[in-house]
Amino acid sequence: MKLKEVAVISGKPGLYQILKPTRNGVIIEAIGGGRSKIMADASHRISILKEISIYTTTEEGSVPLQDVFHKIYDKYELKLDIKTSDNKALKGLLNDVLPEWDEDRVYTSDIKKLVMWYGILAEHAPELIDPAQKEEEEESVTNQIESETQLEESEAKPSAKA
Repeated sequence: MKLKEVAVISGKPGLYQILKPTRNGVIIEAIGGGRSKIMADASHRISILKEISIYTTTEEGSVPLQDVFHKIYDKYELKLDIKTSDNKALKGLLNDVLPEWDEDRVYTSDIKKLVMWYGILAEHAPELIDPAQKEEEEESVTNQIESETQLEESEAKPSAKA
């Protein structure tokens, strides 16, 4: 599973794995919540985790959620013991891992979701939050692109006849 296959549905708790697109929506399955499949259509507000970012005060303006997960992993690994009812602890967590977060645009409820999502991924898909896995994935994509380029170049060259 990849982060681009993990979604959040507005109004529903937890994370969902996107299994298959259909004409009317997508078939999804709750991560860690049993094996029931759900059809999510256009009336559901679905957000892909790969496309979510945290607002920062830096020049870029935001940091991808995956990078925030990696920073949390670097500091806490898979054991994140933060109570979502403690607002000071939540803000302290984000100050530890992302000191440049924008306190005016990132709400406590957003940090609660971040902690909840991290917990779900740490339990059911730890490879998605481990920075070493990201490096391996990037290397495999780079190697695939290089091999396709070499194949295209070899096909483009005319063969010499004896």
